[in-house]
Amino acid sequence: AIFIRMHSLKLSSRLASKSLRSFSTVPAVTPSVYQNLYSAPSTDVTSLKSGMRVASQTIHGETATVGVWIDAGSRYETAANNGVAHFLEHISFKGTQKRTQQQLEVEIENMGGHLNAYTSREQTVYYARVFKNDVPQAMEILSDILTNSLMDKDAIERERDVILREMVEVNKVYEEQILDHLHETAFMGTGLGRTILGPEENIKRLTRDDLVNYVQTHYTANRFVVAGAGAVDHTQLVDLTEKHFGKLPTAPKSGAQVVMDPAVFTGSDKLIRFDSMKEAHVAYAFEGASWSSEFAFPLMVIQTLLGSWDRSSPAGNNIASRLARDIAENDAADSFMTFNTCYKDTGLFGVYLTAPEMCLEEAMYRTTYNMTRLCHEVTDEEVARAKNQLKANMLVQQDNFSNICEDIGRQMLTYNRRMSSAEMAARIDAISTEDIKITANRFFNDEDHALAAVGPLHELPDYNGSAEDLTGRDIRREVKWKQFQIKEAV
Repeated sequence: AIFIRMHSLKLSSRLASKSLRSFSTVPAVTPSVYQNLYSAPSTDVTSLKSGMRVASQTIHGETATVGVWIDAGSRYETAANNGVAHFLEHISFKGTQKRTQQQLEVEIENMGGHLNAYTSREQTVYYARVFKNDVPQAMEILSDILTNSLMDKDAIERERDVILREMVEVNKVYEEQILDHLHETAFMGTGLGRTILGPEENIKRLTRDDLVNYVQTHYTANRFVVAGAGAVDHTQLVDLTEKHFGKLPTAPKSGAQVVMDPAVFTGSDKLIRFDSMKEAHVAYAFEGASWSSEFAFPLMVIQTLLGSWDRSSPAGNNIASRLARDIAENDAADSFMTFNTCYKDTGLFGVYLTAPEMCLEEAMYRTTYNMTRLCHEVTDEEVARAKNQLKANMLVQQDNFSNICEDIGRQMLTYNRRMSSAEMAARIDAISTEDIKITANRFFNDEDHALAAVGPLHELPDYNGSAEDLTGRDIRREVKWKQFQIKEAV
């Protein structure tokens, strides 16, 4: 049986109803505390006259990663052309005015390099990993596919089938499917609610004119960041950028100003019931913080504190996360992970879990309880452990040039600068246990949530109680009751 339901509640009014709170002051970072972090290479940044930015971190080695980060993704599309950014990413590799698709592929292979691209809701990225002596050639290739793509009509027709097959494969991955459904219901009617691939009908009807119009509107110099990491010379990278991207337009051809579709969070759920499935997949989330929010780092600590767990993991009852321990001890789910997705003006914070059909109610109880208790009951030991884990995870991600290049490109688009590892560590260390409680209250306490689920859902508590609910329980009332119990106990 398939049961699909969408219902929306009131729009979130948190920003209007709750006062801001200044967190602990970031302490001065002294070399004695972060001596190794201070010795890390700096990130050099240059802004060109066109508005294009070049940022790089030079690190000793024989290879380098260079790429272009573009402030354009599926969020900037409309319902009519949703999927065009991803379609453009595909078609860019199918030949330019200088190279055929085969020549492009052979040239990259002869260099021993790797050329790739991806599209997200807010960004489009093209990057190359090459030997240090091949950086000039890699930059020329990146500029060629971005500024001289043929967008051949025959290639466009062939690529439709490729993207439709990709859509089939993506829909087989329940995590991808559920998070798309979550965005659809949480940000219904806005750009963030649309999928990156777009609907099937759009993929079948997008034309060359749609692709050209998107490029002419969004591919302007002020929305481009060239990033590099590894064996790169910043001065050379700036010169190469001016040489190969110097003719990029500084404004849309139409003259119209590009305006970001504002995000509006709606408390709602989307349920797709398949009783034939062996387990349910559920994403339960609240509106989160933007990249530049004062709450961004406290939410990162909370994400680490809640953690993740999988039944196949050797860590079970002895794991540090209280949520993981509760789920493992009570055999409530097969796996869960906490996610914290940030955007320019909003975010999504929640838990994605998989659970057998007869355990779903228990899994949701354990999840909501452990998120609720952070509003009133969290120990200094838990917070200190989560802060150390978060700092370690951040540093581990800086262990290869591609991750560093990704970090530079993303931060330049979101902050217009790159935070050093020492600054990030200091911001994390400045977060207190009281800050965690305040953040949890701000985002979880009596706030609307969004939920998406697929599978046998008869044990899933209803959003706020209805005749359709088979369990006789609802999520919002349970959360309020737990808050009362925890507060009384404290």
